[in-house]
Amino acid sequence: MSGVDYYELLGVTREASAAEIKSAYRSLARVMHPDAGGTAGTFRSLQEAYETLSDPARRAAYDRGETLAAGGRDTRGTPTNRRRRSRDNDRRDFGADPSFVPPVPEPDVERLQWWNAVNPEQPVRYFPRATYSRGEVLATIGGWALLLPVVLASDAWPLMLVLWLMPAVAVAGVYRHVPEYLPPASEDRVFLSEFGRSVVFGQPEGIRGEYGERFTAGLLADYFTRLPGAKVFHGLSWPDSVFADIDHAVLCGRRLVLIESKMWLPGHYTADADGTLRRNGGKFRGGGTRLAEGIAAYRELLDDIEVVGALVLYPSRAGEITASESPTTAPAPPMTPEGFVREIGHYLAQDPACVHRDAFRAVLARVVP
Repeated sequence: MSGVDYYELLGVTREASAAEIKSAYRSLARVMHPDAGGTAGTFRSLQEAYETLSDPARRAAYDRGETLAAGGRDTRGTPTNRRRRSRDNDRRDFGADPSFVPPVPEPDVERLQWWNAVNPEQPVRYFPRATYSRGEVLATIGGWALLLPVVLASDAWPLMLVLWLMPAVAVAGVYRHVPEYLPPASEDRVFLSEFGRSVVFGQPEGIRGEYGERFTAGLLADYFTRLPGAKVFHGLSWPDSVFADIDHAVLCGRRLVLIESKMWLPGHYTADADGTLRRNGGKFRGGGTRLAEGIAAYRELLDDIEVVGALVLYPSRAGEITASESPTTAPAPPMTPEGFVREIGHYLAQDPACVHRDAFRAVLARVVP
């Protein structure tokens, strides 16, 4: 990378925040990845720039004109540094293991209380309730009224009149109390013709070996699509952004869950009420999330939708990740993949067969192409 400025490569200023660097990288990776037509060499350069500037120690060294290897070690070849590297090689490396592949999560459906309580064949109801157009209503009333002269001309008109009135009364009762049994109004028909029964929108990134995003996408496809009204989204931007700031989301009824997937060091993770992340009881400094800001932005965008978050964690090296099972008021509590399927599935299964058309369109508009 000699002669290439990392900041210029990413298109950010030297004062850019970690979040800005990540957003710039994700945007460029979409078009520079070999699968998208880029070259392997260019993509490696992009990765090197991101990995350097996203690590505080390596970024500080880079700004000083020095070079630190991953983990913060000086790579200049002085005898002192060579001896230090030798000692470092004898120590356990507590950083992420680039070659490590986390195990594929496979939650047991027999341990999911909500799984068998949901009927995947339940008819889907769309709301806000669509209203029939004036023309549709007048045509129906007019057609039924044309039968009235025939009824009154009959010799048995009293009986015929009763028979004529009974369907009208029945239809009025059904319309008022059981609207989901009515034929879809024009608004519902337009919605179905446009989106059909599609469930998943957008594509998970799967870049830089980020197994977490791909694994979470698999969980959403394998488990949450059992909910008849669930709609799954990948790569959402905040309302005022053009980047894929949120990894995934699932909308079901009046509930929207925003999801981030992270590969962090093994350990036990919790979150304070203010969103502070902790690992093994101490404040976690090995990564961050801006999911809480995304939740606030979507709550403002969708004022009649309940918006919550979930931070799904996968190990970045050999070891186990656990998360607190107790209820939390944190905006985006850390969860294991199994806990995510259990808790969020139960949360969404409270109203599993409803689709909020307006919220769906608003969220779909935020999917980054």
